Amino acid sequence: MNTFPTRKHLGHDIPSWVRDGEIYFITICAENRAAKPLMQGTIASDLLASVAYLNDHGQWFARLFLIMPDHVHAFISFRPEDSISRRVAAWKSYTAKQFGVRWQARFFEHRLRRDESLDGKGFYIRMNPVRAGLVSAPEQWPHILDGYARLAAFQDRAFEDKSAGMSAGRANPPGEP
Repeated sequence: MNTFPTRKHLGHDIPSWVRDGEIYFITICAENRAAKPLMQGTIASDLLASVAYLNDHGQWFARLFLIMPDHVHAFISFRPEDSISRRVAAWKSYTAKQFGVRWQARFFEHRLRRDESLDGKGFYIRMNPVRAGLVSAPEQWPHILDGYARLAAFQDRAFEDKSAGMSAGRANPPGEP
């Protein structure tokens, strides 16, 4: 009889030496993946609304959040005092109760260490619906919150306001110098 070593489950706590604002690549899978549970009814839009709510209230900052039929991929930064496990568990619990999503018990997270990693993983995330044959181009996929696109659009508007001679007051979002 083969005996395999017991897999050790590592915690998701942020080590003390990690700088504030680091970005984590997160993948969370739904149960019963074959049923495509995240595409049922308004679940995808409800999930995105819950992510936007947490962003708006400073609970985390999801820079990129893409919903596939059976899992989600995200780039998220967490507050320094938060545990990744507790924050993700709270979101999974809320979405399970509010929207009926049944999530797998665990999730994957990996701290991104370089811009090349961020670019490569971002491309991977955005191309997921294309690779799955759901759309022919990533910009056609509707179930995405792209904080980078929102930031770029804001910066473009601020630049246009300044270049048109308008007094926009400030170029940065409120609360930023």
